[in-house]
Amino acid sequence: IERLTPADLVKRGVIQVMEGRHCFGHLTVEENLLTGAYTRGLSRGELASELERVYHYFPRLKTRRASQSGYTSGGEQQMTAVGRALMAKPNMILLDEPSMGLAPQIVAEIFQIVRDLNQKEQVSFLLAEQNTNVALKYSDYGYILENGRIVMDGAAADLADNEDVKEFYLGVSQEGRTSFRDIKSYRRRKRWL
Repeated sequence: IERLTPADLVKRGVIQVMEGRHCFGHLTVEENLLTGAYTRGLSRGELASELERVYHYFPRLKTRRASQSGYTSGGEQQMTAVGRALMAKPNMILLDEPSMGLAPQIVAEIFQIVRDLNQKEQVSFLLAEQNTNVALKYSDYGYILENGRIVMDGAAADLADNEDVKEFYLGVSQEGRTSFRDIKSYRRRKRWL
């Protein structure tokens, strides 16, 4: 896909939800969602059906559909961005830092919806996330990157149980929670460097 234009990627079913949400602030929530279906050439009835599908997963958006996106909360903007991607009927969504700047309760809600979309709609998600706890909890498979290089990969459950991952990314060692004072001087050496 590296030589394809963004428009060609969308036509092939690969949609990106960028870090920072990037909703059209001057458009309503519903208008933002409709922009996602622009390339599909749907009839009014088909558009209404697709909107209802998105509102099924994001009921909060249905109540806020007439609100200007720039005045909605960060969680609602993230939901709008994912909903807009769904309107394009994707095979894969590239989701970049969906938890950034959101309250933990909203993060859990969004990740649960992403899991439901994966299981019920068969949409694959490629997720880039720094919140390792959340990423491994809701993923099937994970890659750990350091300085742009894959240093470890495997089933998410295996990564979450790995002692190195626990200490360096989850802040838990065999003795319990790691103190922030000890962060600069690791007791263990990263075996993959």
